[in-house]
Amino acid sequence: MPAKDEIFQKPIQKQFAFDDRVAAVFDDMIERSVPLYKETTALFLALAKRALSEGGTVLDLGSSTGNFLIELAQSLPFSARLVGIDNAPAMVALAQKKAQAHGVDVRFVEADMLAWPFPECDVIYAGYTLQFVRPLQRGEAVEKIYKALKPGGLFLMSEKVLMEDKWLNKQIIDIYYDYKKSRGYSETEIARKREALENVLVPYTIEENKKMLKSAGFVSVDTVAQWGNFTAFAARKEEV
Repeated sequence: MPAKDEIFQKPIQKQFAFDDRVAAVFDDMIERSVPLYKETTALFLALAKRALSEGGTVLDLGSSTGNFLIELAQSLPFSARLVGIDNAPAMVALAQKKAQAHGVDVRFVEADMLAWPFPECDVIYAGYTLQFVRPLQRGEAVEKIYKALKPGGLFLMSEKVLMEDKWLNKQIIDIYYDYKKSRGYSETEIARKREALENVLVPYTIEENKKMLKSAGFVSVDTVAQWGNFTAFAARKEEV
């Protein structure tokens, strides 16, 4: 069982960062903070397996504690190259330990995804990752993803989004806070985390995300799951 997330029970000293303290409780944090996290992950795993064949490559951007690739490795009926990249040393170290403990062949790399050279991929996954990339660089990141995919390749992305309607956006945020309280977070913890994430997590609307993906070259862009302001996207590169 993962350690319980109690980080924001105390006053924050800095903006949110994926440091040792966050890495230690990350699995609990994301399961309690992201609605439909397990269900969306299961859906993405099923899609990834359908887009992958023997010897293919899957790249996980912002691989955190390695859950996606470790679960994929455990369920694949054939061998594939599985690579996770994250710029947080604590996350990479924990992912490596978990992969070793589960006895799976997954490579985790500590690097900046904007600088690290991507291999040619069948599938690229970014679970709540691009929302932490500065808007001026986000389009560049998506273009890099598109170029790295083979023809017919699949990009799977989950993001926190904004509603187009301001009234609806406020209601959804309030409902989400009620959801977090139902998962054991106090109002103080919720407020402190929101403050820590200010200007660190910058969400787009669904349409802005779709426009960004299409501008990079993706012809097919669809939403495949959504709970309030949490949305899963699937984009395919056109086949030759």
